[in-house]
Amino acid sequence: MTFEDIIGQSLLKKHLMQGVDSGRVPHAQLYVGKRGVGGLPMAIAYADYLIKQQPIGLSYMNPLTHPNIHFVYPVTTSDKVKTKPISSNYISEWRTFVETNPYGSINDWYELVGVGNKQGNIGVEEASDIAAKMSLKAFNGGYRVMIVWMAEKMNSMCANKLLKLIEEPADKTVIILITEDEERLIGTIRSRCQSVHLNPLSEETIKSALIEGHNTEKNLAQNIAHQSEGSYSRALDLLSQGPEGLQFEAWFIAWVRTAFQAKSNKRSINSLMAWSQEISKAGREIQKQFLDYSLRFFRQAMLHNYGAKELVFIKLNDKSFKIENFAPFIDSSNIYEISKEIELASYQIERNGNAKIILTDLSIKLTRLLHMKKS
Repeated sequence: MTFEDIIGQSLLKKHLMQGVDSGRVPHAQLYVGKRGVGGLPMAIAYADYLIKQQPIGLSYMNPLTHPNIHFVYPVTTSDKVKTKPISSNYISEWRTFVETNPYGSINDWYELVGVGNKQGNIGVEEASDIAAKMSLKAFNGGYRVMIVWMAEKMNSMCANKLLKLIEEPADKTVIILITEDEERLIGTIRSRCQSVHLNPLSEETIKSALIEGHNTEKNLAQNIAHQSEGSYSRALDLLSQGPEGLQFEAWFIAWVRTAFQAKSNKRSINSLMAWSQEISKAGREIQKQFLDYSLRFFRQAMLHNYGAKELVFIKLNDKSFKIENFAPFIDSSNIYEISKEIELASYQIERNGNAKIILTDLSIKLTRLLHMKKS
């Protein structure tokens, strides 16, 4: 993967190449960007460009198999690895993932390795493996690069071990952390890394990528690009019309309809509990993605309510649910509280809280918030 393979981000690509060309290569870098904007492919392209500037052998190799480029990513136990999993246990699956879906999400990765409802992390065993790999002498000299994808998944023990490597860098060693949520990294790591921020992709960039890379019809590509919120992976999800997107829509509509009914029909609380039970059977990453979908839907409804219809991109397959009928219930009186409660629920699920209890509590709060009067 090279800089030419990356969608958009032209100014950032130029900046990174100029840094390497002029010898300005920070030993610790933090690539920050939301899902689907290209953090992983950008880091791989940077490592490839850096290695290829070396005047001696192995510069021609694929960065996914180059002996001087190492990868770390969230893993967990599976049928393949029963205890103490580390990234190296899944290296063949990782190469497949990057080659076929470099803009993919953490859930795409978990699906590929078949870990079911488990959540992966980057643990202390991984930190020991990182230290061992980075202590090795680089093949044929030159730089060694360690790329850590979804760095926010590091537990505290791993983060502290990695911090020591960052604070005491070996010569010609580069560590690149990639995160979708930099606030979840410990402050001492963030302060010692040079931050590289990736912006959301423009609609035109996503549209062109869909047309050129997937032979998408022009009008469809435009519509998907408008809905993707700057994320190429979300655009690909919309293009494929995968079951998750349709399932999220069905879950959301059932949720808000039942929450509305609960005000006048107390028996609807039982329906909300049944709804929570259904969602709790899904994996935690699916639950978090659904909450993210719900948060975006509420915000879209508020935009519609305030007349900014040109910014409303959400399209529904269920024609019985009209956003214009739902939108008047979402305004300045409740959007902040709704957003806060959804984000809290997502955080609690991330921290391995009981999903059924968390979602039931959120649902009960939603019944009140949907009927909140303007102050």
